[in-house]
Amino acid sequence: MNIKEIAKKAGVSVATVSRVLNHPESVAPETKERILNVIEESEYTPNWFARGLNFNKTDTIGLLIPNILNPSYMEIAKGVEDVAHQKNYTTLLCNAENAVEKERKYVDSLQKRRVDGIVLVSSMLENEDVEGIKKQGIPVVLIGENKGDIKDVPIVRIDCEGAAYKAVRHLIDIGYKDIAIIYGTTPERENKRKIEGYIQALAEEGISEREEYIQEAANTIEGGYIAAKRLIDLKRRPRAIFTSSDLLAFGAIDAMKDHEIKVPEEVAFVGFDNIRMSNLIDPKLTTVEKPMHKMGVVGARLLFDIMDTKDEENNSREILLQSKLKIRKSCGHRERIGEIF
Repeated sequence: MNIKEIAKKAGVSVATVSRVLNHPESVAPETKERILNVIEESEYTPNWFARGLNFNKTDTIGLLIPNILNPSYMEIAKGVEDVAHQKNYTTLLCNAENAVEKERKYVDSLQKRRVDGIVLVSSMLENEDVEGIKKQGIPVVLIGENKGDIKDVPIVRIDCEGAAYKAVRHLIDIGYKDIAIIYGTTPERENKRKIEGYIQALAEEGISEREEYIQEAANTIEGGYIAAKRLIDLKRRPRAIFTSSDLLAFGAIDAMKDHEIKVPEEVAFVGFDNIRMSNLIDPKLTTVEKPMHKMGVVGARLLFDIMDTKDEENNSREILLQSKLKIRKSCGHRERIGEIF
């Protein structure tokens, strides 16, 4: 049964039924009760999207992530969804697969669905793309570094350069000098910052930067494995490896095992992210804890603040969250004073 049939059975106009659904206070009590009885008897479910157009809100937000298979992005997504659920909002999750055209298509779809806000995680969009969203009156919040030079949009991120510096500094402090880095192709800007932190830590100790020690890879376990094989084949094999993600570290450690190279006795490792598997592999992975769930929570709260208050001052706000180094077996630190399970 549709709304026209409801109106006919109740002996009223379609407009009156619509008012009962959207503005019941404007309808006479007897008429309202009659219409509600018909709705109940027919088990009619109002179209949420049509109701959203009437209220100029749909109680939905869009969430775009680069790769649904990456555990770190799913932790961010959970943080966003946790806040949205508390607010009685539905989250529409979109997997952009690190493809800017796919991300643009999802944005277009979300705009057509009249979502009330959008969260972009490590976005590949350009500034003009985001300006187009804002012109539609849809608030946008960024989580993590974006590829394009997006301006005047609130962002939640961590200091990737500083975190990488601390990780490499730790390796230097416990005696390593031949230190390599395996960094992912995505997210591009975030990984560039990690390389800068790596180089800074080496430079402070007067350690020469070796081009063959800087290895790019797809940000996957397989990518880490392939990059590690290139390092294994070097005449002067590194004694320690810093990776820009835990997934890369998992693959690289697996490559070491396949070549009977002991970790950390022969090659030490420090990863980045502290995803849940990092303290379950053998040896347990020393890694930079990126507060991914918190990033999602803070980003979502910031979005709802803007949606609720229409506060334009939030558009240039940047929230920088702190990271921690989780010291475990893989780096060879004997005391492991920073280990937390």
